[in-house]
Amino acid sequence: DQEAAKWYRLAAEQGIAEAQYHLGWMYTNDLGLLQDYQGVPQDDQEAAKWYRLAAEQGIAEAQYHLGWMYTNDLGLLQDYQGVPQDDQEAAKWYRLAAEQGIATAQYNLGVMYATGRGVPQDQQEAAKWVRLAAEQGIAWAQYNLGVMYATAECRRINRRQRSGFVWRQNRA
Repeated sequence: DQEAAKWYRLAAEQGIAEAQYHLGWMYTNDLGLLQDYQGVPQDDQEAAKWYRLAAEQGIAEAQYHLGWMYTNDLGLLQDYQGVPQDDQEAAKWYRLAAEQGIATAQYNLGVMYATGRGVPQDQQEAAKWVRLAAEQGIAWAQYNLGVMYATAECRRINRRQRSGFVWRQNRA
């Protein structure tokens, strides 16, 4: 609400990273336009500004959100003015958040490695990050990790069958 935004802003302007993150979140989530919430109007440039300040101070959630803004082209869409799409910049911020254990950042970084978007394509790195997210319960990470294993196993089976060796899965 307006009172929360007022106090977050005062603290954020004094360099309090958590307040910067929360103020960025309020701008991103359009809390000023919800009927029961009178905080701040949606403003992606302001959100990016506050996320960046918090991210530079090591706030993992701000790093994730800033990465998301860069990935999702919020600066180039007609309705958004936050940051221009930049996959390398997105990967940088996702990595910082992922290294601090943010599961969604781990998953998104894994997808970037799997597709070669913003980073060199590397299936081992992709599997590493997707696995970390899957272990934290991210359903899409669990699904995609299964796909990664299935396609890797299919490739191994095809190689072994061509060489005359039949591979059998050990079932528990």
